[in-house]
Amino acid sequence: MSSYQAPLTDIRFALHDVLGVETLFQHLGKDEVGRDLIDAVLEEGARFNETVLAPLNRVGDEVGCSFDKATGAVTTPPGFREAYRQYVEAGWPSLNAPVEYGGQGLPHAIGMAMKEMIDAANLAWGNFPLLSHGAVEALLHHGNDWQREMFLKPLVDGRWTGTMCLTEPHCGTDLGLLKTRATPQDDGSYRINGTKIFITAGEHDFTDNIVHLVLARLPDAPEGSRGISLFVVPKLEVGEDGSTGAPNGVRCGAIEHKMGIHGSATCVLNLDDARGWLVGEPNRGLMAMFTMMNSARVAVGVQGLGLADRAYQNALAYSRERLQMRSLSGPKCPEKAADPIIVHPDVRRMLLTCKALTEGGRVLACFAGTLVDTISHAPDAVERQRADDLLGFLTPIIKGCLTEWGVECTYNAMQCYGGHGYIAEHGMEQLARDARITTLYEGTTGIQALDLMGRKTIQLKAAGLKAFLAMVEEFCSAYGDDPEMSAFVAPLREKAVEWEQLTRDIAQRAAADPEEIGAASWDYMFYSGYVTLAYWWARSVAAARKSGQTEQFRQSKLETARFYFARILPRTLAHKAAIEAGAAPLMALDADAFG
Repeated sequence: MSSYQAPLTDIRFALHDVLGVETLFQHLGKDEVGRDLIDAVLEEGARFNETVLAPLNRVGDEVGCSFDKATGAVTTPPGFREAYRQYVEAGWPSLNAPVEYGGQGLPHAIGMAMKEMIDAANLAWGNFPLLSHGAVEALLHHGNDWQREMFLKPLVDGRWTGTMCLTEPHCGTDLGLLKTRATPQDDGSYRINGTKIFITAGEHDFTDNIVHLVLARLPDAPEGSRGISLFVVPKLEVGEDGSTGAPNGVRCGAIEHKMGIHGSATCVLNLDDARGWLVGEPNRGLMAMFTMMNSARVAVGVQGLGLADRAYQNALAYSRERLQMRSLSGPKCPEKAADPIIVHPDVRRMLLTCKALTEGGRVLACFAGTLVDTISHAPDAVERQRADDLLGFLTPIIKGCLTEWGVECTYNAMQCYGGHGYIAEHGMEQLARDARITTLYEGTTGIQALDLMGRKTIQLKAAGLKAFLAMVEEFCSAYGDDPEMSAFVAPLREKAVEWEQLTRDIAQRAAADPEEIGAASWDYMFYSGYVTLAYWWARSVAAARKSGQTEQFRQSKLETARFYFARILPRTLAHKAAIEAGAAPLMALDADAFG
């Protein structure tokens, strides 16, 4: 059985030493959020995740959710409902929510760290409150006063949870094909009819009511994605005064049987004359839904990060204890029958890969949280726009790369165990199975890559990339004359120049052949992800030197950064070569000739 200990030292390092959040929060008008408060929240979060959620992780996998076909009810695994009660009583659902709706108003950067701990402790459980945050964001920015008053407060305090209802049986990412219909009523509401699939936490026993945000078409809607509207549809009827009544025509028709996250209910929802209310403008539902979707994409990226960290922790402990063979350079533990496997270079390769991707990814995720805070609270409009450009550009990188790295790290960690990793006893195969979904839901890796290349780079004229490259150049200029940083500054600056030129080359080829965007996108996303992490590792080395951390901690950061630059950053060479090969090798073969 795998265990989990929240990596508080490294989380604090990322927030305080690398990102300097206390100074940022003061700049954003949150003077009350000092280091003592931040650390207290993190410590309490660690306690909850280590003692309440983590012990339920295997239970959720083995027992899973059960579905009553007669009633449409879903029962969650033993202990899950009680854990949610404790979560609500401790005030965790309201951590980052606006004060005016009952929230605590704490910065999202803190919430990002808390979410990593939840996902590492128990990913399946964490899916139940996951989309409530996105529902709050969508209603906050696009709902009317009544909708915010009726739905935000119970979502914020955890009495209700939220979902996002997009996909239908006949369409996945291409939402322009959806068929769910919304018919206007005399009282200003709508009757919603249709079927939605893959709805995370669409039904459960945590709360009485669930707030579904549903995409549907009005009777006179134009075809395609321009004819989609967004509706708020509660599981139970909600009166003008906020009281709940009879069931509202939303029924769970089935739950999916899945490769992993067995403790998370993935539902088919049937809407039969369900009463709902239009959110935002007619036929502009995708814009409103993307507020929720982008929040969810970053959140899923953090899921990959959390799983990678838990897998690494357990693989490291096992590698220190497991005895097998002798070191090639001579016995390291001659008093024992064999050396621990951590002495072997290939085991170290796997462990260091996990460590480098996880610790670098943690800083990237926390930085995304600071961007959300900056967008919401920065006093200057230019600063807010720059943060918005950066977050938009980094979102597909966070979702696409952190989840794929999560899969890589969980499989590397399982490999450290050898055959013991493949059996259920140690819990590693569960982490590997659970990680696999993160690359699929909220948009597959390929969809993230297309978003990064097509929209965030080509369509938006690389505004986010330019902002990030400016950060890289500022850092390189600050440390360019520092001999102890030269091993990081020089290659980072070189990659930044190459990244910019590569982007220009793709744009030029795409002007002549649009297929070049799709052909380059997957490799471009990973190229971007590896250079992005190189920047954060260079920043981490510089921050560690100035920090009050132990010498062992500082040395660990330095050597891990060296490993990253020497053994992982060179992956960009292969991605660059693939990009430069162009679309022809991908598109030449006729579809009928594949086999």
